[in-house]
Amino acid sequence: MRVHRMIAITLAGVTVLAPAAACSSADSPAAGQAAQAATAPPATPTPEPTHPFTGLPGAARKPVLVAKIENTSSGKPQLGLKKADIVYIEQVEAGLTRLMAVFSSNPPAKIGPVRSARISDLHLMPQFGKPAFAYSGAQTKMLPFIAEASLIDVSDSRVPGAYFRQPGRYAPYNLFANTKQLLAAAPKATKEKDIGFTFGDAPEGGVPKKTFSVKYPGARFTFGWSETAGKWLIWQDGQKDMAAEGGQLGAPTIVVQYVKTERSEFHDLNQSYTPLMHTTGKGKAVVLRDGQAFKAEWSRDSEKDGTVFTTAAGEPMNFAPGQVWMVLAAPKPVIP
Repeated sequence: MRVHRMIAITLAGVTVLAPAAACSSADSPAAGQAAQAATAPPATPTPEPTHPFTGLPGAARKPVLVAKIENTSSGKPQLGLKKADIVYIEQVEAGLTRLMAVFSSNPPAKIGPVRSARISDLHLMPQFGKPAFAYSGAQTKMLPFIAEASLIDVSDSRVPGAYFRQPGRYAPYNLFANTKQLLAAAPKATKEKDIGFTFGDAPEGGVPKKTFSVKYPGARFTFGWSETAGKWLIWQDGQKDMAAEGGQLGAPTIVVQYVKTERSEFHDLNQSYTPLMHTTGKGKAVVLRDGQAFKAEWSRDSEKDGTVFTTAAGEPMNFAPGQVWMVLAAPKPVIP
């Protein structure tokens, strides 16, 4: 009798323990969720926002300031170009060149020498919306065009307090400006937006290059790849293009954009006509990055649109992140 009683107790223990085993930790809902979490693939991190002009990290959107900068030996070295997001080289009278610098992500405190505007500037600026435009004068005949253009005028005649004469230089190559005061005078200036540039890995098909030269009738530029600096250093007319802050000017990406160049209706006192560089439509380009040259195509549907660059196969022509120099050049040097 005692044996049967022990078996009954043991069986009872089993029946009591059985339900507990059915709810073991391995089969509980919480454990199932934990197991799924352990085996689920890691979440894809959200890409950090990048600046549309440089492809560098930066979520903040800031107003765009465009400035006309001297580019002859008389005005060198220039101040502030190292912090420009984009620098355009444009042909002007007598086959010389002048710069149009675009600042937004990290503008310097001061820029210069600030010089006079040209008609090609007005055709480039609508892609930026309505940027602040710093310049010093223009041909009288061109002033009505500036007044109607897509820009906010912060020239020395409109915001004289933002400008100063730099000691040690002579006029007209000594006019400089404070960027904070320029932007304060243009509170409604458009903030940066997409202008067609794409940044990322280089495509296939590049040709290794140590140097690449572009000739204008009155100026010559050579871009030399520096592996150490990770950018193309700039020489103008055989001389290193130095910055007033120190160091040689250069950029990770140089875009040589071949554009139709013809005589405009404007000219200087010497009857030298101002070139008009057509930056809408389609054309050829050479993109320099990572020590290579890439053949590319460019297209810009209207002046309010940005410029899209593609490879010969029609894929996006990615730029290297960082400053971009846009070299607007005729297929062959020409004085209109």
